[in-house]
Amino acid sequence: MRRAMTYQEICECFARFQAAEPEPKGELEHTNAYTLLVAVALSAQATDAGVNKATRGLFAVADTPEKMLALGLEGVTEHIKTIGLFRQKAKNVIKLSQMLVDGFDSKVPSSREALQSLPGVGRKTANVVLNMWFHQPTQAVDTHIFRVGNRTGIAPGKDVDAVERAMEDRVPAEYQQHAHHWLILHGRYTCKARKPQCAACLIRDICLFEEKTL
Repeated sequence: MRRAMTYQEICECFARFQAAEPEPKGELEHTNAYTLLVAVALSAQATDAGVNKATRGLFAVADTPEKMLALGLEGVTEHIKTIGLFRQKAKNVIKLSQMLVDGFDSKVPSSREALQSLPGVGRKTANVVLNMWFHQPTQAVDTHIFRVGNRTGIAPGKDVDAVERAMEDRVPAEYQQHAHHWLILHGRYTCKARKPQCAACLIRDICLFEEKTL
């Protein structure tokens, strides 16, 4: 059984995260709901920095489904060829753009089910869009959150779905909106996979990780 923080400990952790970064932001560059959706879909198995580098030129010429379709598969592929799995991702971008035009009046839908009906859009991608654009308190669990949730005891779970449920069940309501961003940033810059920066950690005294570094 994975160890878990108490309610009071979780409250203290997020109070500290909030004090340090009151309005955490995702690092994917976007200008509207559509470019956010595309950026998040492209970010699977890729870094945000790498996606941003590729999409700056892409979004300059195609920031709507119609413009993306006009650019065409070859044009999209050329723009994103520096991103992993770029050929399949380019096909998904074209397909989801066509579906948005045909079935959603060219607008990004605001329900998880509708978002997940789009090619290349899984639950995590849908949750990011719902949280960042539509301000729903969804929890998009990536490798950072999975690691931090289990390592700290904030949201332990055997897989990403279990950690997502733990986040929804255990994180107090007032912190739900920004919870996943705080944990992503904490995992990316402090609670790193191989060399956690425990000495610089805001929650070192509360965290349940037994192998803390000095």
